[in-house]
Amino acid sequence: MTTPSIAPAGAATLALFDLDHTLLAGDSDYLWGEFLADSGLVDRTRHAAANERFYADYVAGTLDIQAYGRFVLEPLTPLDPARLDALRREFIATRIRPIVAPGAPALLTKHRDAGHTLVITTSTNRFITEPIVALLGVGTLIATEPEIVDGRLTGRLAGIPNFQAGKITRLEHWLAVQPQRFSTICAYSDSHNDLPLLERADLPTAVDPDDRLRAIATQRHWPIISLRD
Repeated sequence: MTTPSIAPAGAATLALFDLDHTLLAGDSDYLWGEFLADSGLVDRTRHAAANERFYADYVAGTLDIQAYGRFVLEPLTPLDPARLDALRREFIATRIRPIVAPGAPALLTKHRDAGHTLVITTSTNRFITEPIVALLGVGTLIATEPEIVDGRLTGRLAGIPNFQAGKITRLEHWLAVQPQRFSTICAYSDSHNDLPLLERADLPTAVDPDDRLRAIATQRHWPIISLRD
């Protein structure tokens, strides 16, 4: 393992962090599916089988993000906002707090203390990830957006999913409306699905990477770190 290349303090630096398997030592989307099954909101056998298939597609880089979005969100559509909020609070307390990567808070603090702008960018939808980002103390989230009509989830996604090349499209949209122009971009991710994001960065770092990303990072001499040690 090496150390990440962090831009100096005072620089106009944007620090981008993937969430699942990067700042978290697990996958919040996948765990949400298990949580729904444990809560009796979905059929455990059918849901678990589909969850496994979608996760395998994600690992392979072939995930249909629209289909997966419907799979995650449709079971929530009959529930009123108060019930959803209670479920989400329980999920964060029981499934997410225990899997925050041990080194994640220190890395975030290091960038924060250097005066950098911190953004978490994740393919997981905002309903699941917004309280996770708050837990980590990061003020800005770019996530896949669930469609909401009259205050309720419709079971569909809205806009461009924040996944693979979509992360770049969404990032550029975000950058275009910022009052500050960043001279340096740092990016952290575990997944080959985030190769476009890492290539967009001036200082990319592979974090506990999958095999494909590890090979690419090694070939390109990118830092490789672990936040789980």
